[in-house]
Amino acid sequence: QVHLAESGGGSVQSGGSLRLSCRLRGAYGGYCLGWFRQPPGQEREGVAAIDSDNLPSYADSVKGRFAISQDNAEDMLYLQMDNLKPEDTAMYYCAHAVWEYGGGNIPPPLRPDEYNYWGQGTQVTVSS
Repeated sequence: QVHLAESGGGSVQSGGSLRLSCRLRGAYGGYCLGWFRQPPGQEREGVAAIDSDNLPSYADSVKGRFAISQDNAEDMLYLQMDNLKPEDTAMYYCAHAVWEYGGGNIPPPLRPDEYNYWGQGTQVTVSS
């Protein structure tokens, strides 16, 4: 059973930064990890993903502002968020998907329905 646990959310002003962390347990084989967010009253959307070879994917709305990374030795996933905007306000989730294309040229997916295991979420609030 894969288990994920996020931390690092909080409240910041527009232009500020936050770093989200996600601890991963129980994963094996080929997989990718992703960050997703769900604003109030809206659908969950993909933010960033990374495969076992550190190939990333980013949503257009966060390119140049967010950076996904992982520490395989510590089983940690991170999302560095800079130049935050009020529209980034959401509950943020990390998630795990089986992914056998690590090391190739296929970027990891950003569709929530590709992912099977989810953390409990951490709230990010950006005020103007």
